[in-house]
Amino acid sequence: MKVTIVGTGYVGLVTGACLAEIGNDVFCVDVDPRKIEILNNGGVPIHEPGLQEMLRRTRAAGRIQFSTDVKASVEHGDIQFIAVGTPPDEDGSADLQYVLAAARNIGKYSNGFKVIVDKSTVPVGTALQVGRVVAEELKARGLDGSDKHGFSVVSNPEFLKEGAAVDDFMRPDRIVIGIDDDHAGQIAREKMKRLYAPFNRNHERTLYMDVRSAEFTKYAANAMLATRISFMNDLSNLADTVGADIEAVRRGIGSDPRIGYHFLYAGCGYGGSCFPKDVQALAQTARENGHTLRILEAVEAVNDDQKEVLVNKIVRRMGEDLRGRTFAVWGLAFKPNTDDMREASSRRMIEALLKRGASVQAYDPVARDEAERVFALDLADRAEDMKRLHFVKTQQDALTNADALVIVTEWKEFKSPDFAHLKGALKAPVIFDGRNLYEPEAMAELGIDYYAIGRPHVELDSNGSRH
Repeated sequence: MKVTIVGTGYVGLVTGACLAEIGNDVFCVDVDPRKIEILNNGGVPIHEPGLQEMLRRTRAAGRIQFSTDVKASVEHGDIQFIAVGTPPDEDGSADLQYVLAAARNIGKYSNGFKVIVDKSTVPVGTALQVGRVVAEELKARGLDGSDKHGFSVVSNPEFLKEGAAVDDFMRPDRIVIGIDDDHAGQIAREKMKRLYAPFNRNHERTLYMDVRSAEFTKYAANAMLATRISFMNDLSNLADTVGADIEAVRRGIGSDPRIGYHFLYAGCGYGGSCFPKDVQALAQTARENGHTLRILEAVEAVNDDQKEVLVNKIVRRMGEDLRGRTFAVWGLAFKPNTDDMREASSRRMIEALLKRGASVQAYDPVARDEAERVFALDLADRAEDMKRLHFVKTQQDALTNADALVIVTEWKEFKSPDFAHLKGALKAPVIFDGRNLYEPEAMAELGIDYYAIGRPHVELDSNGSRH
């Protein structure tokens, strides 16, 4: 099938590559010539495991192309995926300017019946706005919207985890399609059924529903996952106070099949491109419709506070004035297997350390370049602070002569380090662990002063007994 992907960001690029992998003829368009140049030269503007190899295969087979030519992109695809950004506006609502601009272009250059697929995460009612914009452009061209020049707007939200997006797309747990129950909708349903048929061969994964419910489903899913994270983070702070171990609590409640273990890990707050903006957007949608999602507003507030937890632990241990102190930081991306720095906990934490006069030696196996770009913007008016932030090439480089280690992202290479080397490299054996990678008792036995999230701080007496 001929498919067009509007937007070569995280969602668009993965969607385009995977649809080309299964044999479709895919045209990816973007208004950013830098991205298109990178892609046409064999590069990938984002880090996602397996994506570059898939793009290499599909490009060599001639099943995917990249261009800034909007007219050609509209003329190419019977199915037009809109996969552009929907950044948060000042009030937290989703900014739809890029979605509607894409819709306007489709109406302007449409050369036949188009299935217009909202792949971007958009609030309830967006499909209706997209349809109006397309209809306006068709009318301006003197086209009546009949089957020959008609269209149907479909909601097909993505459920891709950064770091596992290719696998998620190729082996989906569900495919949600929101579609109108009219003549154009029936045409669109058949085309979408054919497009996704290769993913349904073992068993049917497609859930058909009305468009508004599909739009709502995406936000509801991310809001539920964010709620679980903030719930555990809130409990972890109480566990710190009462002396409980949040990891034991996690195992205790996760063993209940009604609850399960997913997204129950306490840490230093969620980030990325989805959870923060989707929670805000759903809460704003509620306010616009005269409702207050009290739980969701608490979820956001807890997450905002949680990004200060590591700094608070550091201050309690080392004092408010951190001038002359150097901290090793392991992990900058908001999660492993990505270079995404959007809403990353490391940003707030590092800025807070620098503000207190500390120096930071930061390491991330993938996100270094993106982190340098982001912090250059974040600290544009804090030149003196920027001088004390150093991005290093190895995790060992980060440790050298540092007063303590701070772990922010749970990359696999951090899970089993050489603790003897770690102790020797640090000025003092102190670890502040924002992802609970190690066992407090084991750290105490190694002579490491270890502070985790919602886990007891263990000290051993001269006889090796816990006290």
